[in-house]
Amino acid sequence: MSPEDRHGRPLRKLRISVTDRCNLRCAYCMPEEEYRWLPREQLLSFEEIVRFARVVRGLGVDELRLTGGEPLLRKHLVDLVASLGEIGFDKLAMTTNGVLLVEHAQGLRDAGLTSLTVSLDTLKRDRFVELTRRDELERTILGIEAARAAGFSVPKINTVVMRGRNDDEILDMLDFAARVGAELRFIEYMDVGGATRWDAKTVVPQHELLAAIAAAKGPAQPLPHRGAAPAQRFVLPSGQVFGVIASTTQPFCGTCDRARIVADGRFFTCLYAREGYDVRAWLRSGLSDEELAFRVASIWRGRDDRGAERRLAMHERAPLASARELAADPHLEMHTRGG
Repeated sequence: MSPEDRHGRPLRKLRISVTDRCNLRCAYCMPEEEYRWLPREQLLSFEEIVRFARVVRGLGVDELRLTGGEPLLRKHLVDLVASLGEIGFDKLAMTTNGVLLVEHAQGLRDAGLTSLTVSLDTLKRDRFVELTRRDELERTILGIEAARAAGFSVPKINTVVMRGRNDDEILDMLDFAARVGAELRFIEYMDVGGATRWDAKTVVPQHELLAAIAAAKGPAQPLPHRGAAPAQRFVLPSGQVFGVIASTTQPFCGTCDRARIVADGRFFTCLYAREGYDVRAWLRSGLSDEELAFRVASIWRGRDDRGAERRLAMHERAPLASARELAADPHLEMHTRGG
């Protein structure tokens, strides 16, 4: 049985960030010129990651997602995927920016990865360079095509929509997703750590997205059985399915069943949490698996997080942390926590 927190939410999903490094500099995640990186010698080894994953699987976690930074920058990641695949998670997923997928998609699939999500916010080369400060649009698109060719039947595409930056591409992104056989998920611009340029005026809320889509493609009907998924999925009259993650204006805290562990072993029970728990110290202290499981379960049972809801209730909402705060504590960064 999964432990339940103070609001009756079970621990069912774990996100593991394998690196805080990234080969892009997306405007909503890494807009600053310089960053403080986690020391490489402090990162969890693959053996430590696999051990922790096995412990939480015993607590009822049935879905594990690898994130970064950009996870494919971690050397020999396919070996980690293969080891995690042997544990028996119902879903073993990865979120990537897709730049390195051409080289790795088939290996990831063969190693046991079951689900793949690619971040892509524009189909215009000049805009891609503007939003990411890198000229990698072609490689990202080739990566999505490589994922399909490798056997990921319906990869997902995540698109963060920002007013005045890429909100004129909503329909183009839908058409692209249909063409490449992917399921698109629009994400409201979130005021998470690292989003130092966030402004509420830049958020395009779900109701505006749906209105723009309905005007061109007909009304989108919500699909049932959302459960604890972050995305509400919709189907168009054409049969195309897409999702919207509206966590900025319509938080899903009430059903949130996910925790995350960053690359150096800090364990967080909410994306907006200021403090985490030093799992690396536990793993290296000689604790047994049973003792580790007891500590994780105890933390979860004491969980009271409703971070996005509390952000929504703020009278004057501003970025979660300043650039100075992020420099002092890189664990607050979105690219460290892995979204």
